[in-house]
Amino acid sequence: MRQIEYHPRVPSEAREATNYYEGISRNLGDEFWAELIEAIEYAQQFPERHHFDPSGVRRSNLKRFPYHFLFKVYPSHIRIIVVRHNHRDPRYGTRRS
Repeated sequence: MRQIEYHPRVPSEAREATNYYEGISRNLGDEFWAELIEAIEYAQQFPERHHFDPSGVRRSNLKRFPYHFLFKVYPSHIRIIVVRHNHRDPRYGTRRS
C-alpha cells in the first residue's frame, strides 16, 4: 500500500474545517474528521478511482460536507496537497508540490 504524505499546510486546513464544524456541534466536527480520514484512506488504496481536477491532480470529494482534497500519485506514495471548501478559489493550493 502507498504511504501518505502531506503538504505542510494541509494539517492547518483540515484543523480549520474541523474547528468550524465543532463550533456548530462537537459531533459534527468528529463526523467531518472521520469522513476526511476515510476519504484519505480510500485515496491511498485506490488513487486511480479519483477523477482529475482541472489543475491536473486527482480530486476526492467528501460525501456529506462541501469539502474536497487534491492529491498527487507517485509509485510509492500519494501526497495530499490541499484540503479546501468546494467554493474556494479553484486555483487555491494547486501550485503546491
